[in-house]
Amino acid sequence: MLLTADARGVYPIAPTPFFDDGRVDTASIDRLVDFYLQIGATGITVLGQLGEAPKLAHAESVDIARRMIRRAPQLPVIVGVSAPGFAPMRELTQEVMAAGAAGVMIAPPNTLRTDEQIVGYYRQAVDAIGADVPFVLQDYPLTFSVQMTPAVIRRIVDELPSCVMLKHEDWPGLEKISALRQWEREGSMRHIAILCGNNGLFLDYEMERGADGANTGYAFPDMLCDVVRLSATGEREAAHDLFDAHLPLLRYEQQPGVGLAVRKYLLMRRGLMTSAAMRKPAAALTATARAEVEHLLGRLARHDPRARLGAG
Repeated sequence: MLLTADARGVYPIAPTPFFDDGRVDTASIDRLVDFYLQIGATGITVLGQLGEAPKLAHAESVDIARRMIRRAPQLPVIVGVSAPGFAPMRELTQEVMAAGAAGVMIAPPNTLRTDEQIVGYYRQAVDAIGADVPFVLQDYPLTFSVQMTPAVIRRIVDELPSCVMLKHEDWPGLEKISALRQWEREGSMRHIAILCGNNGLFLDYEMERGADGANTGYAFPDMLCDVVRLSATGEREAAHDLFDAHLPLLRYEQQPGVGLAVRKYLLMRRGLMTSAAMRKPAAALTATARAEVEHLLGRLARHDPRARLGAG
């Protein structure tokens, strides 16, 4: 089941569950995958930016990817393979593709500055992993400090047929989506899937600009599935109403540095993970921050019963 440019829907970014002592929690991986299946996710991404991939040994990365692929054989699983060099990227790609992954996701290193450097990097990456491996182009300048203009993305898409999806995380980035879709309509760029990250912070309008769905990790991915579905069926105001109800909690979870700790805490509160632990080095939520999250959950529960989680 290889990833194609027709991908759409919601590909949740799966966190990596750990026990408090730092060991990988495989039972929580299974619960997460089962939950993604239950809510109607159309795919899964593992070892993404907030999957704590740099803290994993190579064997752990492969084992986690294999486990998710086996647990959800009916869903395409994308594996993040970004690495400082092409040798580890190639090795991880070969192992996860052999295990049944649908494709891989590649983020740019923060050393890239010019358009030629960006395009050249992805040419070399494809040479390293093989032109037969579908890949997702991750565009997240707020984290990677690499500015990809729409023209650069078009060059990569045109030159590298194995690029089948853009993980769009630019901010502001709505005009970028519009530009890419306009080029497609004009016939000056082939179609690729556009799934949006950045915690879904602008998903409501990204869908209206032509995005195909979400590829991010908010602790209520079931809300993301609902918003994408409502948008696709033309239920615009219902999509915005649901999104607006979640926006304060989503915004809180999006804070740099502490966001993953918030997300893991919420997933633990939802019964999907045994522990909210992050592997060290890690930031922990203070008691005040946890109280704020609980306050936001209570407010959200007035509009969405999925946030009624009982006492924290």
